[in-house]
Amino acid sequence: MPSSGSSPTDPADTSNDVPTVVVRDGQGRQLLCFLEQLIPLDGRDYALLTPVDTPVCLVRIAQDEAEEDEVIEELDGAEQILSVAEVVLQEHDLTLVRSAVTLTVSGELEEPDPEELDEELEGEDDDDSDLYEMLIQFRAEGQEYGLYIPLDPFFVVARMEGSEARLVEGEEFERVQPRIEAELEEREAAG
Repeated sequence: MPSSGSSPTDPADTSNDVPTVVVRDGQGRQLLCFLEQLIPLDGRDYALLTPVDTPVCLVRIAQDEAEEDEVIEELDGAEQILSVAEVVLQEHDLTLVRSAVTLTVSGELEEPDPEELDEELEGEDDDDSDLYEMLIQFRAEGQEYGLYIPLDPFFVVARMEGSEARLVEGEEFERVQPRIEAELEEREAAG
């Protein structure tokens, strides 16, 4: 199939008819997202967004069965580990992006077969492993790590500021999140 000439991260690419918006966090990092819902609250427009690239999380894999795998939330000290992950991803023609909100991976990922996924979930106990699919596993600093794709949809809440969006964090998130959920439930019930 010939390429249309625009990359998947090109906001002008309208081939899928879902508008995109760039979200910025407090550190100025960006994340290109699809605009899923627009919710007006208190005279401002809030957006429910999903990342264009695939969100991933870094996990320290337990060395023995007594331990549990640990999702690494704070990535500031993990630069060496992320550098190793980048090299491993490049072998699969994938790129690790240190975006606002989350790490993402850009490139052509194999989509999991929904039927296989359902069978896997039925055959497993209800634990955290049901929530993620391993993308890659690698060794760094004498420890096993993995990049995992969350299986549940990954949503980002942002406040619209013109054609851009500002990540909603901290107290503002705590204040608007329940109201956004209520509005979405109301829309779903009406739809």
